[in-house]
Amino acid sequence: MKAILNTAKGELKLSELPKPSPGAGEVRIRTSVCGICASDLEMIDGWPRGKYPQVLGHEWAGIVDECGTGADKSLLDKYCVAENVLKDGGEVGFEHPGGYAQYFITQADKLIVLPKGFDMEIAALIEPLAVAVRGMKRMNPSKDPALIIGDGPIGLLMLMLMKRHGMKDVTLVGGRETRLKLALELGAARTLNYHEAGKSLPDYVAKQGLKPFSSIVEAAKSADAIPLASKLGANGAKILLIGNYVEVRSEVILQEFLHKEFELLGSNASAGAWEEAVRIAAEGKLPLRKIVSGVYKAEDFEKAMDTARNNRSSMKILLKWE
Repeated sequence: MKAILNTAKGELKLSELPKPSPGAGEVRIRTSVCGICASDLEMIDGWPRGKYPQVLGHEWAGIVDECGTGADKSLLDKYCVAENVLKDGGEVGFEHPGGYAQYFITQADKLIVLPKGFDMEIAALIEPLAVAVRGMKRMNPSKDPALIIGDGPIGLLMLMLMKRHGMKDVTLVGGRETRLKLALELGAARTLNYHEAGKSLPDYVAKQGLKPFSSIVEAAKSADAIPLASKLGANGAKILLIGNYVEVRSEVILQEFLHKEFELLGSNASAGAWEEAVRIAAEGKLPLRKIVSGVYKAEDFEKAMDTARNNRSSMKILLKWE
C-alpha cells in the first residue's frame, strides 16, 4: 500500500508499506479522505509526542475493508468514521498509523457507520466537528453575547454550532481576512482583526463598546482568554479552552475569578461527541463545505502541505485517496 510517511523532522515521503492485517476485534480501513490538521504539522515539525517513522492522519473517513476475528462482519464495506482513542490510550493518527495511508487498523467498537451516500469529503470534517460538539456540550452556553478567539476550523465550527444553538450576538476575533469574511457569512455579528489590536487585544476589544460576554471560547492556542474575561466577561461567564497549550501560560487573578464567579472549562479532543457530530453533519444544515479550501490527490501531498502551511487564505485542506 502507499503511505505518506513522516520519516524525520520536517520530512514526508510517499512510501510503499505492507498492508496491515486486523487482529481480534479490529477492522482494516481503506482511507477515502483525510484532512490535514494543524496538529499534523506540529507532529511533522517534531512534537515530542511523535516517533519517526510515523503515519499521521486523524481526520479520516473511510470504508471497512476487512474484519478481524470477533469483529462484526456486517461492517464490511460500510462507510465510516470512528473515535480515534484506542484501548491502549494511543490515538489513530498519532501513536497508531492513520489516514495518511491507504489502509490502517482501528477497533471495530469505535466505528460509527455513515448514512448511505454520505459525502466522504464532508465526512473527513466530522473529527474537528466532534471536537467542537464536545466543546459546546462542556460549555452549555446561554444565548447571551459570546466571543470566539480564533478563526481556524475549530473557531469557525464553534461559530456554526453557536448559530445552530440560537446565539445571535457572537463576536469572532482572528487574523486572516478571508476567514473573517467567512465568519460574517456564517452568522457572526461582527469580526475583529487582532492585527489591528496593537499590544493589547483585551484593550482593543474593550474599545469596541460591546456588551459583556457570557461565553468566551479560546480556539487559537493563545493566552488571551483569561485577560479578555477579566475585562469583558459578564458575571458568571464561562471560558472554554479548546486549543493546544503546550507552552502557553496565563496569569489568573483569583480574587477576580471569585467575585465574578467565572467558570474555566477545558475540552480535550472529541470523546463522546462523535455520534452527535455525525447526526449534525447528516442533517446537512451546517455549511461545512465552506471551510474546505482545497482537495488534493494523496500523491500531491507536497502541494497540499505547502498550501496548509503557507497560504493564509486557506482553511481546511483534504487529501483524497479515492
